[in-house]
Amino acid sequence: MKKLLLATALSTLAGAAFAEYPEKPITIVVPFAAGGPTDKVARDLGEALRTKINQVIVIENVGGAGGTLGASKVSKAAPDGYTLLLHHIGMATSPALYRNLPFKTLEDFEYLGLINEVPMTVVGRPTLPANNFAELMKWLEANKGKVNLANAGLGAASHLCGLLFQQSVKIDMTTVPYKGTAPAMNDLLGGQVDIMCDQTTNTSGQIESGKIKAFAVTTTKRLTTPTLAKLPTLDESGMKGFNVSIWHGLYAPKGTPKAALDKINTALKAALKDPEFIKREEALGAVVVTDNRVNGADHKKFVEAEINKWGPVIKAAGQYAD
Repeated sequence: MKKLLLATALSTLAGAAFAEYPEKPITIVVPFAAGGPTDKVARDLGEALRTKINQVIVIENVGGAGGTLGASKVSKAAPDGYTLLLHHIGMATSPALYRNLPFKTLEDFEYLGLINEVPMTVVGRPTLPANNFAELMKWLEANKGKVNLANAGLGAASHLCGLLFQQSVKIDMTTVPYKGTAPAMNDLLGGQVDIMCDQTTNTSGQIESGKIKAFAVTTTKRLTTPTLAKLPTLDESGMKGFNVSIWHGLYAPKGTPKAALDKINTALKAALKDPEFIKREEALGAVVVTDNRVNGADHKKFVEAEINKWGPVIKAAGQYAD
């Protein structure tokens, strides 16, 4: 009986301690360099969250090792609600990509909710002879073994989409990894590489300005933004079932008190309904999540399903990192 009373008292004190949460700035760790697509999502979300949770939101970029350094830092951070992680699909692909992953994806984090889903686009250098997807396929067939496929590094969104694209078209290409999205795009613009499969957050502006060629989107439905609405889907172009979106989610270290998690999740849900945030995401071709995956439990179920989806793809390609 005394133990029960003590446990109740401690629980009450813990709840009281977080009643005023947050009392200081909250740091959102982005496991990639500043200026990239995930950093853009984090900064837009941080601005929306700031007004919902009434506290300063600090964005900290901890890049390296395909996002695993930043994620590892958060997994080991104090579980007090003041250090969060905003990560993309790498949360689900890291278990297959890295043999010595310094954290356990489904065990070392509290899941707060999914933020958005970002379609991918198949794009090419401006001097590529092809002008539509059918012409691209003919060009790829005619240049087997000579095509350079760029990506932003092992585990990056462009790497994952590129793997699935190669498997679908059954054409071997030379994969050219870069240290980030910006240098990969720069070489595509300059014609040093031929094609890339990358997020709309990174390609929309270049497509709109006519600096690169766009051939298709990776969702099963066409996009509605003016820049991308005319692009066919890979599914309708003959790759039945091809569906890749790069999502972003929010996480806290395992053991973060429920009172803090509830406040963050409530603020997150409000931020995802913020008109300015929605406007910014839609301008990039991203779709803000509004379904049950904004809840922690459903977010975690979704990530587990994504782990099961991407594991076989990565293992079949045989591309790993220590």
